Amino acid sequence: MDIDFLTSAGRGLLGLVGIIAIAFLLSSDKRRINWRTVGAGLLLQLVFAVLFLKGEDLAETFAPFGWPRAAFAWVAGLFVKFLAAVEAGATFIFGTLALSPGSEGSLGFFFFAYVLPTVIVFASLMSVLYYLGIMQWIVRGVSWVVRRALGTSGPESLSVSANIFVGQTEAPLVIKPYIKNLTRSELMAVMTGGMATIAGGVLASYVAFLGERYASVAGIAVEAGQQLFAEQLLGASVMAAPAALVLAKILIPETRPVTDSLSPEAHAAVASTASGVVPVTDAGEATLPATSSDEAQEAAVEALEDAGPKNIIDAAATGAADGMQLALNIGAMLIAFLALIAMINGIIDWSAGLFGYTMTLESILGVVLAPVAWLIGVPTADITTFGGLLGTKVIANEFVAYSQFADLLGTGVLDQKTIVMATFALCGFANLSSIGIQIGGIGPLAPERTGEIASLGLRAVLAGTLANLMTATIAGVLLG
Repeated sequence: MDIDFLTSAGRGLLGLVGIIAIAFLLSSDKRRINWRTVGAGLLLQLVFAVLFLKGEDLAETFAPFGWPRAAFAWVAGLFVKFLAAVEAGATFIFGTLALSPGSEGSLGFFFFAYVLPTVIVFASLMSVLYYLGIMQWIVRGVSWVVRRALGTSGPESLSVSANIFVGQTEAPLVIKPYIKNLTRSELMAVMTGGMATIAGGVLASYVAFLGERYASVAGIAVEAGQQLFAEQLLGASVMAAPAALVLAKILIPETRPVTDSLSPEAHAAVASTASGVVPVTDAGEATLPATSSDEAQEAAVEALEDAGPKNIIDAAATGAADGMQLALNIGAMLIAFLALIAMINGIIDWSAGLFGYTMTLESILGVVLAPVAWLIGVPTADITTFGGLLGTKVIANEFVAYSQFADLLGTGVLDQKTIVMATFALCGFANLSSIGIQIGGIGPLAPERTGEIASLGLRAVLAGTLANLMTATIAGVLLG
């Protein structure tokens, strides 16, 4: 049977409809779906993807159309410069082991010396940026755009916007006082935002090792490879925010007044419970509500100052310590998961060998999920490979999947469109273990809702996975 009866882009459009159809069929209340939010979310993703992927072509028609693409490339370039700075710090501890592959004196690629320091330094940098108030300003800006465009509530918009930069347990902290009052739909949006995105620290590490592997095969400088993946991963992260809200609002539509509709007295009551976090206003801004008293504002500010870093040095040190813990967790997780996958592959291969076959977990997942890869427009030759990566991401996690993806990049066998779509599709925390992470991370912020968080876990994984597939599909359609 010929499976190429549609063009790759044509399959992508069909896949986009399929993603929305799956979410619609599994919706908890189909009649309450806000199609304005869905349409606006799709349009916002499309506009960003066009500016990002087609900005240079548009600039030939009208130069200002290329400015957003140039600005985005500049931000991605900062990531590359950041990685060079990380190397300076890492070589002090690890010596030549931390030198980027291909550079003079490098001994090759050593994950622990080349990638994990990136997580530590980025966590320290983010802590400093939050201490200076820079990240709050950026998150508020993104939240304002998302809320106005999609018509979502302030708390859910702010949390999902924060997920572009921080992890799935850190982002909800910006709306901590509001979590216990969120509607079920808003809670689903907060959880899906965490599932559909990745933290900045691990994003920087992906830029480091994916760029290196790609550069080694493409015959380009490591910095050029890192620039390419920095742009793609940043694009995937930004597009994932509206995608997460779209899928969350289809699966669990709003059925009662949102948190923005609380009375001024209720907002003031929420504000008075603030502890270590600045709550959001109706506009989705991270500041104390105007309805609270001057005394309450002063008390909350004092509590924030006591809870946060005392100065910029303290912020950098605290961030580095947090980054070290994350780096150790990543290292331990990779050792465990890759070893377990190797053991499972050994059992599968032995069992299949009894019947004269060669088989692995990745090949099984690839066959099972190949129809999904075909439907969203992945080049036909790569659909089983893509399906295997997607399955690994959901069953294990995205770091393991990206590690396998990096190995494939090193072989040079993947189509360029597959590389872009896989980069987008894997860019999210949507996996089974994240359910436990969110229960443990969000649950303590509102203990009375822990059971509800657990009950929404599988739906959030599904929504996050569909959101990642949606961004990959849109990128694939534009690539043709």
